[in-house]
Amino acid sequence: MKKGLGFIDVFCIASGAMISSGIFVLPGLAFAQIGPAMILSYLIAGALALIGVLSVIELATAMPKAGGDYYFLTRSLGPLIGTVSGLLSWFALSLKTAFAIFGLAEVIYLISAEKIPLFATAAPVTVLFAILNIRGAEAAAKFEVLLVALLFTLLGGYLVIGMPNLEGSHFTPFMAEDGGLKGVLSTAGFVFVSFGGLLKTATIAEEVRNPRKNIPAGFIAATIAITLLYAFLLVVTIGVLPGERLAGSYTPIADSARLLIGPVGYVSITVAAVLAFVTTANAGIMSASRYPLALGRDKLLPTFFAKVNKRGEPMIAIIMTSAIILLSLLLDIEKLVKAASAVVISAYILSATAVLVMRHSKLTNYRPTYRVPLCPWLPLFGIISFSLLIIDMGMAAIEISLGFVVFGLLIYYFYGRKRSDMEYALLHIVESLTNRRLTTDSLEKELYEVLHKRDELVHDEFDEVLKNAKAVDLAPGADQAELLRVVSESLEAELDHSAAEIKARFIEREEQGSCVLTPFVAIPHIIVDGEGLFKIELVRSREGISFENDVSVKAFFVIVGSKDMRNMHLKALAAIAHMVQHPEFETRWTRAKNEEQLKDILLLSDRVRM
Repeated sequence: MKKGLGFIDVFCIASGAMISSGIFVLPGLAFAQIGPAMILSYLIAGALALIGVLSVIELATAMPKAGGDYYFLTRSLGPLIGTVSGLLSWFALSLKTAFAIFGLAEVIYLISAEKIPLFATAAPVTVLFAILNIRGAEAAAKFEVLLVALLFTLLGGYLVIGMPNLEGSHFTPFMAEDGGLKGVLSTAGFVFVSFGGLLKTATIAEEVRNPRKNIPAGFIAATIAITLLYAFLLVVTIGVLPGERLAGSYTPIADSARLLIGPVGYVSITVAAVLAFVTTANAGIMSASRYPLALGRDKLLPTFFAKVNKRGEPMIAIIMTSAIILLSLLLDIEKLVKAASAVVISAYILSATAVLVMRHSKLTNYRPTYRVPLCPWLPLFGIISFSLLIIDMGMAAIEISLGFVVFGLLIYYFYGRKRSDMEYALLHIVESLTNRRLTTDSLEKELYEVLHKRDELVHDEFDEVLKNAKAVDLAPGADQAELLRVVSESLEAELDHSAAEIKARFIEREEQGSCVLTPFVAIPHIIVDGEGLFKIELVRSREGISFENDVSVKAFFVIVGSKDMRNMHLKALAAIAHMVQHPEFETRWTRAKNEEQLKDILLLSDRVRM
């Protein structure tokens, strides 16, 4: 898919996806449950969302593909979990989008003289956003940036005017009598849907320019900015609007703005709310539609879901997503919120689990450019915390989640299982524990292609040499003599020289100066007769081969070239010297399962290409 989204686009899509009913509608419902302490609930939800999104960032930078967490989970935990999570996330984001459209329809209902029914407003709005997304993600993203800029401006004005007019008595008592810590946590789970936009943004990772930097920066900046914005908005709203009016209000911020500035304030915040609902609905359809696209690509749903139009947009997936949104609008509002929150939280639990699995699978081509700090403790803390949130939300949330899970299982067993034969990281862990061959390295090859596109690598002349290079694993107990024998006999078939002559030249060259570059790497190289000759052989000794000064070398880059290839020889030496300086080179070289993965390590190296 076309890479047309930058940092501002990522930030605005994530922010726009979060700022909606979660702050313009939910505070009234949350206040009725816990009182002013709902501020703590929003802060806890934001902090947990940040912890959860760190796992999503790691996975997204390693695998920036359409489908976001579905793609990660399928490649880490397998197609069964991937199908269930993909459908869960598709429904969750569709429900969250429906929640935003509900908010928009509610505003129109309140300000319209004829009291237009909610569904009569929601249906054409949904169709409008579907058409906008079918026209292209870049157009939708530009629209999003403009709307988010206007939204932040209006909300900033609300905060500036509201802060000097707070009533301290409105914060007393701070917590409802039947609240307590359990009530705060339960409300945090209830309002967690307000941060569901973070999950959405991962689904458009394939369309982000320079995902190595723009995804982490955009995600983290949006999470922190929106959490703080929510907290300040709640402080002003509680401090201005009396509790009896705030509790249960579907337009709490607009109501407090009316008290502050009169009709002008009410209209301004109503416009801001409309902008928020529009940004969430727009980003929601854009992001949610990437789930059926990814499921269709993997044949876990019918392949027509994966079809794209001439603009590269998944038209059928967008249409199906819009249909789910329209059906969701028929649900009760509180059930809609709980369903969306529970499913989004479940997706974060699975994402944290996926990080742990990918780390322990030791896949050579799993190369995130951002890594979750304090791993495995931070992901484990997230898994436990998110699980407690779902439990505190009550049986209704658990039942809804289980219902979606059962639906996903049925889809997999009756459709996807028969059509998809996919390798995943969990198999690699089982393989290492059982010492049985369960994988074919197809996942390594797929990750290679993903990284190649992520980094937009253009292979140079040295890469072409590496593609054709031989790679050899020496048998246990090999020494220098065995190394020379293996290399000389291998090169004899390609050069107009005998194995004995090739071996003699290597010995002669070593006497002139050691070929050891680092305690881990050596570069034996010789000049041979002929023209246009240049070859490289990669040799690994898992145990290491001893050289002088007690150096035990495990990686050998054997270079053979004719005199006229001197320039290429120098380029190769410079490239190798750069590659082996990477802090993870030795770990990757040691973990590589076979000769092909040794070549992948070098072909995907982060170096200057000429």
